[in-house]
Amino acid sequence: MKEQLNLFDRLSELIEEQEVLLQLCRESGEDEEEDILGEFETVKDRVETLLAEEELKLLFNGRFDDHNAIVTLHPGAGGLEAQDWAEMLLRMYMRWAEKRGFEVEVLDLLPGEEAGIKSATFMVKGEKAYGFLQAERGVHRLVRISPFDAGGRRHTSFASVDVLPEVSEDEDVQFNPEEFKIDTFRASGAGGQHVNTTDSAVRITHLPTGFVAQCQSERSQHTNKEKAMRILLARLADLAERKRQEELQDLRGHKKEIAWGSQIRSYVFHPYSMVKDHRTGVEKGNIQAVMDGEIDAFLEAFLRDSPGE
Repeated sequence: MKEQLNLFDRLSELIEEQEVLLQLCRESGEDEEEDILGEFETVKDRVETLLAEEELKLLFNGRFDDHNAIVTLHPGAGGLEAQDWAEMLLRMYMRWAEKRGFEVEVLDLLPGEEAGIKSATFMVKGEKAYGFLQAERGVHRLVRISPFDAGGRRHTSFASVDVLPEVSEDEDVQFNPEEFKIDTFRASGAGGQHVNTTDSAVRITHLPTGFVAQCQSERSQHTNKEKAMRILLARLADLAERKRQEELQDLRGHKKEIAWGSQIRSYVFHPYSMVKDHRTGVEKGNIQAVMDGEIDAFLEAFLRDSPGE
């Protein structure tokens, strides 16, 4: 409650300050009026910023919005170019998390042979991490002059982003241990000699759904198993939540299309510079700032456009 009370006190102080400035403006001469009105606008902007931040918090009404987020990146068709694009997105999300003071834990990372990544799974830990990052689920499209094309031609690449809430085994999802099949194998790619010569990598399959999660980033088989299970439980919880949302939509008499695999955003480096979100219409001309993690405008627009429960 302290956070709410502090907000109320801060808003009260700012509004009182506005009233004082308006009174001074009425009593002042023309020379002073402009300066006082400028100060009034500054205070007004602070009030609007505080209210906008509080309004945004009210939009987090999903069951898992308070949870940490598990993000998985996969390059689309296109080989080296798509793998490089997936790595660029990984860097973008890392920068976004860093700006917010969130912690990032890499659960699994498979580097590309020449450049980029073949896949990456990481967890973002912080207040409302899943609530924010759920907006990123879908296909992200890149248009640029490829640095890997000697002819300097323009290429279009795709990468998919999947976002799941972290869940605990005993709190959020019911499961039967007999429904899981666990396989161990030797890890591939970077990781050192020990990783590549022992069966430390773990793949877990949930037999009823066919969901698969694997982890090979750690030397310890036990640690890899724990991380893979966290990913799999998140997918099962997400599936249950999607089914619940579909049932709610049916009861309301209409059904919202869940097109998780559709293209949600385009990042164009050439022939012009722009990032456009196709769901909300939000556009940003400074593409480098976006790639450096400034994606809050897209996340907030998605939250405001999403229907409440």
